[in-house]
Amino acid sequence: MKYKTIIDPDIDDEIVLIYARERTQKVDKIEKIVSGASNELIGYEDNNSFRLLDANDIECFFIEDNKLFAGINNKRYLLKQRLYTIEGILNDDFIKINQSCIVNIKKIERFEVSFSGSLLVVMKSGYKDYVSRRQMKFVKERLGIKK
Repeated sequence: MKYKTIIDPDIDDEIVLIYARERTQKVDKIEKIVSGASNELIGYEDNNSFRLLDANDIECFFIEDNKLFAGINNKRYLLKQRLYTIEGILNDDFIKINQSCIVNIKKIERFEVSFSGSLLVVMKSGYKDYVSRRQMKFVKERLGIKK
């Protein structure tokens, strides 16, 4: 595959052109990356190392100490994006349960209901977080739970 990059400060919008004989997986991947619809995110393990994270492997996104983390199998990876940007690119397997947490529905182990009616989400890794009152109705609708 050949490519050419042209940097021109006079161009108002960035344009990406792909010339190919046929549609291939490589062309599809380039389109996803350019459109921002890629399922891959960059997660930082520490200051020196990072890895590509597949959104389908992520259990939850949560904010701790004003930093956004992605949780995968009891490990957490720092993300440089904001929670609302992540929310915009995720598929329907993810649901926002409160202002600082988005969970993968497929990775939920169980729900615990308290006497006061609050709902605790327990993930397969053991991570726990509460569903806010503001999100409760939406979460119940998405899970098919009727009042």
